[in-house]
Amino acid sequence: MPPALPALHPPARPHNLAEDGYAISIGCAFIAMGLMLLKQAGLVTGGMAGIALLISYLIPWSPATLFILVNIPFFLFGGRAMGLAFGLKTLFANVAIMVLGLTMPAALQVARVSPVFAALFGGSIIGFGILAIARHGAGVGGIGVVALILQKSRGWNAGRTQMGCDVLILLASLPILSVDSFGLSVLSAAAINAVLIVNHRPGRYIGH
Repeated sequence: MPPALPALHPPARPHNLAEDGYAISIGCAFIAMGLMLLKQAGLVTGGMAGIALLISYLIPWSPATLFILVNIPFFLFGGRAMGLAFGLKTLFANVAIMVLGLTMPAALQVARVSPVFAALFGGSIIGFGILAIARHGAGVGGIGVVALILQKSRGWNAGRTQMGCDVLILLASLPILSVDSFGLSVLSAAAINAVLIVNHRPGRYIGH
C-alpha cells in the first residue's frame, strides 16, 4: 500500500482572542474612515453603511451612530444563528465603529475629497474592513450577517449575496441623490463587494 501523500496545507489554527481584537479593531477603523469619506462626498453605498448614510442626509445624526442603531435588531439574530461568540464580537465591532466614527473627526478632518476617490477608496477600505471583521468571526450586522449565515449554511458567496441587496438600497437613494452622485454611489458599492467577492470565497481562507 503506497504511503499517504503529505497534506498540501498545514492544519488551520484558530485566531486567539488578542488577534481577533486587533483585527476587528483595524477593520472597524477602516469602516469608520470609509463612511467619513463617503459622507464628505455626499454619497451613499450598499449594506447597512448605505442605509446609515442615507438616513444621515435626512436627519442630523452621525452615520456611525445610525450604523449601530439600524443594526440593533440583527445582534440577537446573529447571535442565535451563528453562536454567542459571533454575536458578542459583532456587538463589539458595531460599538467600535460608532466610537471611532464619533472621535475620528477630532484626529482627521477632510476639507475636500474627490467624489470619485471617495467612491473607490472609501468603498474599498469599507470592504477590507468588513473582510477583516468577517475573517475573525464577527460581522457588521444587518445584511452582512445574513450574507455570512447564507455563506456558512448554503455556500453562497457573501459578496454576491450582499450585492443583490445593495441594489435595493441604492435604488432607495434615487429621490435624494443627483444622477452623478447616484452613479458614484453604485461605484462605491461595487468597490465594497469586489473586495468581498475576490477575497472571501468559501474554502479559500484557512487561517481561522
